[in-house]
Amino acid sequence: MFTLEILLYILVFIVSCASFYFSGQLVVKSLISIAKVLEWKEFVITFVVMAIVASLPNLFVGIFSAIQGIPQLSFGDVIGGNVVDTTLAIALAALFSKSGIPAKSRTVQTTLSFTALAALLPILLAWDGVISRPDGVILILFYILYLIWLFSKKENFSKACEEDEKSKNKKNIKKNNASLKKSINNILKIIAGLAIFILASNGVVLSAEYFAKTFNWSLILIGLFIVGIGNCAPEIFFAITSARKNQTWLVLGDLMGAIIGPATFVLGIVALISPIVIQDFSPFAVTRIFLIFSIALFYYFVKNDEKISKKEAAILLMTYIAFIITEIFVKL
Repeated sequence: MFTLEILLYILVFIVSCASFYFSGQLVVKSLISIAKVLEWKEFVITFVVMAIVASLPNLFVGIFSAIQGIPQLSFGDVIGGNVVDTTLAIALAALFSKSGIPAKSRTVQTTLSFTALAALLPILLAWDGVISRPDGVILILFYILYLIWLFSKKENFSKACEEDEKSKNKKNIKKNNASLKKSINNILKIIAGLAIFILASNGVVLSAEYFAKTFNWSLILIGLFIVGIGNCAPEIFFAITSARKNQTWLVLGDLMGAIIGPATFVLGIVALISPIVIQDFSPFAVTRIFLIFSIALFYYFVKNDEKISKKEAAILLMTYIAFIITEIFVKL
């Protein structure tokens, strides 16, 4: 029976997840606007800017869950999010695109290997039942290694267009001044978006903890099925929007970054604050299988065809549906 208190916490959870979506949209638009003013290349927007935005819900939920002493929620959130990103998110983006998602870029191809390793690393480190503080250091070092490789590609960070200083005239100066004012406005929007992220994260953690105690649910399962899907809202929205606008070059950079960041940096930070102890691995029996399978499919499609076609997207979508059905069947 649903009491008023239960309904209130359900409302808090729904509003918090919705806040992730809208604040993510606000931050994304503001960052892309700033990126255009700074004449950043597409690579920077996809692999750096969007990846950071996509990881923010996981980061704040992870920090708050660790502070509350329930880091297992963050672990379930990240693992569940990885399954969503490698199946549902990329499938929806490809299905909404005109001719699939291209993956011929050398950076995309190399990042694919980092993505596969990053997604599997938390499960490997948790095999002994705990992601300890030393494990957290390993995860963060992996993320730093990825960033070092990413930023070593200097050509990726050159300006989209070169302009001779002598050719700038007063019109350009006025335009730059207007751009500066617009950028300041966008920075304020980003700060507001981050503040909403913090409040929403606190709401998600508190409501998840309440559901776990009230219904005797596992925090890991709540993270896998509820929080994980809710936190994927920003990257799913961005992927679908980019595909519909035929900006498919944005999709893979966003989703790969959304997998690498939470699986390494976020879980590393959480483990440093509070080691993630997993006493019962049975809730992950099905998840581990589907995570490995979905990563293998994703890796094969990108490497083999250098794109995600609509046919392959359908396979990934069916994989996600099979995952949900299997988990429900096992829990009954």
